[in-house]
Amino acid sequence: MEFVRSHILVCAGTGCSAAKSMEIIERFEEHLSRHALEKEAKVIRTGCFGLCELGPIVVVYPEGSFYSRVTPDDVKRIVEEHILKGRIVKDLLYHETVEEDVVSSINETGFYKKQLRIALRNCGIIDPENIDEYIAFDGYSALARALTEQTGDEIVDIITKSGLRGRGGAGFPTGRKWMFAKAAAGDEKYVACNADEGDPGAFMDRSILEGDPHSVIEAMIIAGYAVGAKNGIIYIRAEYPIAVARLEVAIGQAREYGFLGKNIFGTDFEFDLEIRLGAGAFVCGEETALIASVEGLRGEPRPRPPFPAVKGIFGKPTLLNNVETYANIPWILQNGWEAMAEIGTETSKGTKVFALGGKITNTGLVEIAMGTTLREIVEEIGGGCPGGKKFKAAQTGGPSGGCIPASHLDTPIDYESLSAIGSMMGSGGLIVMDEDNCMVDIAKYFLDFTVEESCGKCVPCRIGTRRMYQMLERITEGKATMEELDSLKELCEHIKANSLCALGGSAPNPVLSTITHFREEYEAHVRDRRCPAGVCKKLLTYKILDNCRGCTACARVCPVGAISGKVKELHVIDQDKCIKCDACFEKCKFGSIIKE
Repeated sequence: MEFVRSHILVCAGTGCSAAKSMEIIERFEEHLSRHALEKEAKVIRTGCFGLCELGPIVVVYPEGSFYSRVTPDDVKRIVEEHILKGRIVKDLLYHETVEEDVVSSINETGFYKKQLRIALRNCGIIDPENIDEYIAFDGYSALARALTEQTGDEIVDIITKSGLRGRGGAGFPTGRKWMFAKAAAGDEKYVACNADEGDPGAFMDRSILEGDPHSVIEAMIIAGYAVGAKNGIIYIRAEYPIAVARLEVAIGQAREYGFLGKNIFGTDFEFDLEIRLGAGAFVCGEETALIASVEGLRGEPRPRPPFPAVKGIFGKPTLLNNVETYANIPWILQNGWEAMAEIGTETSKGTKVFALGGKITNTGLVEIAMGTTLREIVEEIGGGCPGGKKFKAAQTGGPSGGCIPASHLDTPIDYESLSAIGSMMGSGGLIVMDEDNCMVDIAKYFLDFTVEESCGKCVPCRIGTRRMYQMLERITEGKATMEELDSLKELCEHIKANSLCALGGSAPNPVLSTITHFREEYEAHVRDRRCPAGVCKKLLTYKILDNCRGCTACARVCPVGAISGKVKELHVIDQDKCIKCDACFEKCKFGSIIKE
């Protein structure tokens, strides 16, 4: 067994990899070798630490020093000062861990101290490509106990009592879904994992697979044993190359250790897994469309019933959960259903992972107990809106969710509470907006995504969403009437009630929630032909104030020559030429240009 005095953990998730974390790892290995420290310190590639805003992240143990925004050029100092001489490089540490020259734990920072990591428990801690590290953290112990000490009925009962609900969006009770799959008649069954994460700004499932793929593999084997399936399929979008590569490594290791294949743990149970790549269609997040894609057909939803638990992949009973749902399973079996049931609210148990993005200081991945308020997430964990801007709204549930205004900041995060205010949990995207966002434009942005991702199978979604988008375009261009605003709301309700699947059924949510909570903005666009946030270009007019110093900076950056004036004299914008590109507004250092 190898013993070293320092472990250097480097985030090798997608975000940090894009910011040169692979080069950082190479530099560490190079400098450790140069100082003959290869046997003293070990460099470990880990998954996402969560605080993506600070990447690339390097954590050195046993001190737990949290280095943020590390560059390849910083590595030499960390090795020569910290690893070689034992002197922490304080100016490279995350500033919240240093106070009056005292270094504190990252767990005491605002971002981490209110989190409870269950699905993310191993991310940023273990090497996702080393099965021994997963085993060292009790990996596959739940599987061992399940196969040697428990029956399928007992496992389903534990999952049911835990109160775990599907983390893919709808929140259906996981235990009931397993019960239906177990009870379904059939000589062959499938266990499938939905890793087709498609919400804009969402990266929860990707990060789990990149940082802890064995947790999902172990859960799927357990699920196969519980419901009577021998075959498993992980459906993942090809746009996740790091996650796919680590899954392939993990599946190979699980086979090598005998966790996949025949006679697992010396029993007569057999189970194996394969990966199916999706082309990145958002609609394939819907379970029946996913099943069609797995079968080699066009990814389109099918009417239900029959549900997948009865008739799924190739017509066989299929248990289908998403990545985050599976990641909870080993933890529940290791700690007991009571441990999960004690966390959260009466109807929403456990934790939820969110991808926190948008106008927020601490962009990243967070896992909180159900019942935590939106205010705690935005202001305490997220650090509020940057630049002193005022919080305006948060979008939960991606393009299928709704926009939650500041007046509902104290809403607890659970399935029922979010639904009551016109939003939804969704898979876990959480986009924050500040005072500079136009809510009509936000609704149009999400609807544009839905229009492009519609499979076109049903008329309400294929034609209705496009018509909604056209009406929003007219509003943002100042061409709509109040009657059209009422018609838009009526169309939304019709599409919700008549679409074949949840993509179309939830597409109106951003529109309906913004009309409900920000109607005054819609009316300003329609009645006053004005965008209060100054975002909708067709409704903007750029003006130069009398305090213009005649520096000519604005005229020099105008791409169409719409600005005229002599040096040290008041300049003027030709409104007929102005294309409203914002270049002059951004260039002016004296606040002499305004948008109305």
